[in-house]
Amino acid sequence: MNVIKSLAVWVIAICFVVILFPVTLAVWLVALPFDRNRSVIHRILVWQSYLFVKLIPLWKITIEGREKAVRGTTYVIISNHKSIIDILLANCLRYRYKWISKIENRKIPVLGWYLRMADYITVNRGDDESKAEMLARSVDCLKKGTSIMIFPEGTRTPGSGLGFFKRGAFALAIDAGVPILPVIIDGPGQILPKHGMILRNGFHLRVKVLDPIQPESFGTVFPEELALRLKTIMETELEKISSDKPA
Repeated sequence: MNVIKSLAVWVIAICFVVILFPVTLAVWLVALPFDRNRSVIHRILVWQSYLFVKLIPLWKITIEGREKAVRGTTYVIISNHKSIIDILLANCLRYRYKWISKIENRKIPVLGWYLRMADYITVNRGDDESKAEMLARSVDCLKKGTSIMIFPEGTRTPGSGLGFFKRGAFALAIDAGVPILPVIIDGPGQILPKHGMILRNGFHLRVKVLDPIQPESFGTVFPEELALRLKTIMETELEKISSDKPA
């Protein structure tokens, strides 16, 4: 049964792209001369994600704490990462931000096209020059009023816990002097884990925005220490969410 449902979802996803991609491309071309920050395309992609998630009847979704992001304030937004579905759910928050993505994603059909159209920031994780360029572009975005969204684990982490938090997001927050907005996403890893293609249903997906961590509360100038602190906070919250699930 999961195979049949999964096939139906993938067919819907393909149809979704076939129908909406030409529209997105047309808007991108029209907006290109005046939409320097690619805000228009980002909004379109966010609403497409929201619509797609709402169209799929395989899960129940709860979004909590969206109001904790104060309008007009820029953040380094971080989230745990278990599944490709996390990207859709993060977009359902409908915040204004630029994704930071590994450069390999630019080679993936559709995803790579959208990365280019929205001018999202990519980074070659094995290249120090690329990392420095990513940080410089991200600081520039924050100064211009656009938040940054990043998975600090760098990739999808299998299992129930959180993976190692890389220093980049936290170095950015310290250097730019902006608050960190932690987001917990629970459930997608059970529906579609890393390298999986078969979706399972009956799960409750939860997106919870935690209280922002202000720069004056960082308590350190070392990114590695800040990364460890945020990982502890997010692990504790993820355990609470998991324990609240019905038996």
